[in-house]
Amino acid sequence: MVLPMDRHTFKAYDDELALLRQNIIVMGRLARAQVEMAVESLSRRDPDKAVVVITGDAVVDAHQNTVNDLTLRLLALRSPVAQDLRIVIGSLKLASELERIADLATNIAKRVLVLMQQPALSSITGIVHMGNTVIGLFDAAMEAYTQGDEVRAMEVWESDELVDGQCSALLRELMTYMLEDPRNISACSHLLFVAKNIERVGDHATNIAEVVHYIVTGESIIGSRPKRDTSSCDVTGLDTAPAQNQGLV
Repeated sequence: MVLPMDRHTFKAYDDELALLRQNIIVMGRLARAQVEMAVESLSRRDPDKAVVVITGDAVVDAHQNTVNDLTLRLLALRSPVAQDLRIVIGSLKLASELERIADLATNIAKRVLVLMQQPALSSITGIVHMGNTVIGLFDAAMEAYTQGDEVRAMEVWESDELVDGQCSALLRELMTYMLEDPRNISACSHLLFVAKNIERVGDHATNIAEVVHYIVTGESIIGSRPKRDTSSCDVTGLDTAPAQNQGLV
């Protein structure tokens, strides 16, 4: 079901709704590119790509401001109701989720710059694989939005445990590396935060799916998302203070 955009007497109203929708789609593409580039910068140990991600965050922020302005205008001047109101309010939520995804990509890129000073670890392969899984979930969530597909949105919402399982496995692997050789502690700590940020991107992708489901059906999803392991990628108590000092969290 494609979200209707042609029901109104005033063409300007339709145009404003279409512009709001287009900004969400563009913002989604930008956020996806940020995550993909951040993962590539880790995989290829490419600091230049990491810097591009960090500087690109401002573009996503600008689109969020545009979405905020458009939604306020629609609420003030058009008094939307029913599904139109859900589209407008949902757009605010979607923009917030997408902005946060871009922030997480920036956090990953900042960690990559620090990791360039550390020896490479084989765990990077597993993190890259998890990143690709999360990007796939994000693509599916945005596809559900563009097509107004509540079934696809539910599929994404129910897929969160896949990422949790991958994150738990990475946590165990990185902890093993740290126990085997204390010289790995610094690099592994940063990789743990990278993995956690990727997992959180997956959480935001499922949040997007939840918003899409509400926009299309008018009903909130009842119940809690399936979680394979509630302690997956728990990095509480690691190098939080140093990370804050370097602007990494």
